[in-house]
Amino acid sequence: MTMTQQDAKAPVDRTAAPLPVGRSGRTHSPHYKWGILGIGIAAQAAFSAAFQGIPMAGVVLQSDYRYSTGQLGIVVAALTCGAALTEVIWGLLTDRFGERTVLITGLTGTTVCLAAATVLLVPTAHHTPSVWLLSAVLLLAGALGGCVNSASGRAVLGWFPPGSHGFAISLRVAAVPLGGAIGAAVLPTLAVHVGFRGVYGFLTAFALAATVAIVCWLDEPPLPPAGRKSTTVSPLRRWVIWRISLSAFLLDFPQFTVLSFAAIYLHSVHGMGIAAISGLLFAVQALGAVSRVWSGRWTDSRGGRHRRTLVIAYSWIIAAAFAGLALCQSGPAWIAASLMVLAGLLSCGWHGVHYAEIAIMAGKERSGTALGLENTMVFAGAFITPLIIPGILSATSWPMVMLLIGVVPAVLSAVVMPREGR
Repeated sequence: MTMTQQDAKAPVDRTAAPLPVGRSGRTHSPHYKWGILGIGIAAQAAFSAAFQGIPMAGVVLQSDYRYSTGQLGIVVAALTCGAALTEVIWGLLTDRFGERTVLITGLTGTTVCLAAATVLLVPTAHHTPSVWLLSAVLLLAGALGGCVNSASGRAVLGWFPPGSHGFAISLRVAAVPLGGAIGAAVLPTLAVHVGFRGVYGFLTAFALAATVAIVCWLDEPPLPPAGRKSTTVSPLRRWVIWRISLSAFLLDFPQFTVLSFAAIYLHSVHGMGIAAISGLLFAVQALGAVSRVWSGRWTDSRGGRHRRTLVIAYSWIIAAAFAGLALCQSGPAWIAASLMVLAGLLSCGWHGVHYAEIAIMAGKERSGTALGLENTMVFAGAFITPLIIPGILSATSWPMVMLLIGVVPAVLSAVVMPREGR
């Protein structure tokens, strides 16, 4: 029998998985989902570098712009306020029109806003931009950039199989501290040595690069066509979804206490230098990213169980760390720094399993709306925190800030989060 005859009689492997086909009709490699994850990470990191990185340059911003602490709070809260106002809207639009349209529209607008800040809103020796004008531009940048949270999350969820959802979403959400780490490493240095034209210019280039990647390479996942009437109950009508989102809102208070005011606290109370503080905040973001990825992988390996339990455990440890900070006002700087890093990495580390849990509960067709609700709560907390801390600080002291904005919300989060199986 010849080789040709043997080949002809050889059985055909009908069990091989078909190549994935995007909503555009194009066929992709089995590894294409990792490219989508990379695009989602890039888009999320670009936005995160702005809304987390600018507060980390808060000491220099306050000095260069000659703003009061209250005015500084308004500016650093503007990006997160804008995102909080539009997250649910972006989620609904993503479920209706698809990820590609939403991401291109939102990130293009963000790029334009940051470019305007680069050209028009940089302080000089003779002119300081109005706090309200700068805040308005950053508010609009946040409102448009908030699209990345629900749209990129839905794209990742659509391309990855169910057994990898926790890990994939955790990797995508790890882009938040990744972008924050980039912001912590780059923006304060640019602010000191180049000025805020360099800060806004860097963020503009980052957002533009992410937008170009989406335009060139993003194909939407093989979900039911966007806009088709869904038979799944809306996440906005499910109380358990609201409880999970409320837990995220509460955990944002300790997180953004660290991200927005750790630099000012460590500098003014414990006399730490800007370089040391930048290194600590970089460590917080990097370790937070590792924690997000590890938690997603760990819960996936257990069939998606224990996500809620892990969030509850993180909440109690965060509360304990902030209680320690409240007690060490006059203690050694290294103790305060260590507690701040512990509180920060766990405050940044719960997002992966949290986002995976709410998206999976909602189902793929409704995941954009669920992620939009989750992110509304997240950005609402991120917006409120830097606004109320200056008021509490002027009326009381840093230990009271640590108790009211760190300990209390973390304890409430542990109580509000639904237990497993409920």
